[in-house]
Amino acid sequence: MRLPDMRAEVVGAVRALSDPEYQRLVWIECKYPSEGYFEALTINVNILDDAAVLDHPHTTIGYTLASEEEAEAMGRLAECLDIVLRSTGEGAADQQIIADPLWANVVDAARSALHLLTRHG
Repeated sequence: MRLPDMRAEVVGAVRALSDPEYQRLVWIECKYPSEGYFEALTINVNILDDAAVLDHPHTTIGYTLASEEEAEAMGRLAECLDIVLRSTGEGAADQQIIADPLWANVVDAARSALHLLTRHG
């Protein structure tokens, strides 16, 4: 893996997208794990965008992703995110986005991707 630190950031962002309880506590209730901490849905999506694992997951194999299987899973996550973000509209608040019934598809896709990203430790 050429970019292990970026991969760690991708795994962290996917983990956040896979956990509705975490989303509620941190993104909505702003109960952060430490002083000076901040996190939101946008930050996690930006991490994935910056790592190019949403728009071009196959090109990141060997850099941040380890396999075609991981790239396919990230592609599915990207599709689900795109659908819910189009549904809620530009400028929607995190609370509105994660309350959308389509958000469950994002969580499911993120859980599948997280399983693949973390299966080898």
